[in-house]
Amino acid sequence: MAREPNPPYQWLAQYYDELFVGHRGSADRAREVILGRVLGRVRSACDLACGTGTTAMLLARAGIAMCGVDLCPAMCRQARAKARRAHLPLSVFQADMRSFRLPQPVELVLCEFDALNHIPNKADLARVARSVARALRPGGHFYFDVNNRLAFQKVWTGCWWYERPGLAMAMHGGYDRRHDRGWTDVEWFFQKGRYWQRRRERVEQVSWTPAEIRYTLRQAGFDRVRAWDGTPFFGGGVKMYSGCRTFYLARKAV
Repeated sequence: MAREPNPPYQWLAQYYDELFVGHRGSADRAREVILGRVLGRVRSACDLACGTGTTAMLLARAGIAMCGVDLCPAMCRQARAKARRAHLPLSVFQADMRSFRLPQPVELVLCEFDALNHIPNKADLARVARSVARALRPGGHFYFDVNNRLAFQKVWTGCWWYERPGLAMAMHGGYDRRHDRGWTDVEWFFQKGRYWQRRRERVEQVSWTPAEIRYTLRQAGFDRVRAWDGTPFFGGGVKMYSGCRTFYLARKAV
């Protein structure tokens, strides 16, 4: 009988920073271009689906009162540990982005690295939008990026290989047209003494059309929604096709 996949990010969390370091540059460039003026006025913010806390710590160093939210316990532990080592004030809450609540409203909520696509169902986008609106002060901003359907068709169908002493990882995925989902199976191989152990986890994503995203945001109380194609922000060997990734900036109505 085939082994069932482990919960997503159980193993990826341990090597996330190392594996996806090439994507940091595109995120930093997009944030600088899209949020440049906004960040200068922000005093408090939340990094939603914060992962290992890299962005949250970056903004905390700039003097912004930061908190992070992530569903994955392993990610939360890593974010807290990194913040302690860096002596940075960062509160990290384990919570679902569809229902999270903050101790007090903030001026900016970020959700980077296509984390929003990870919610289980397309209809859950409305729940996320309402939770983000609740977490924001009037006039606050929601900044996020998403993979579009084209990304599943052109990018996720590829294969990737990573190797270092005692560890090897293969990623291979595809697009389920019937259910409109992208998926990636991650195969891990760990050396334990003379033997190797194999682990597997699956990552799935859903997508929305621009019209669906704009409608959902406006229904949740956002009155301004702007969008940028992500292609110009990518480089350094990270392949991205036009129309695959979109960055959004939405303002909560005053």
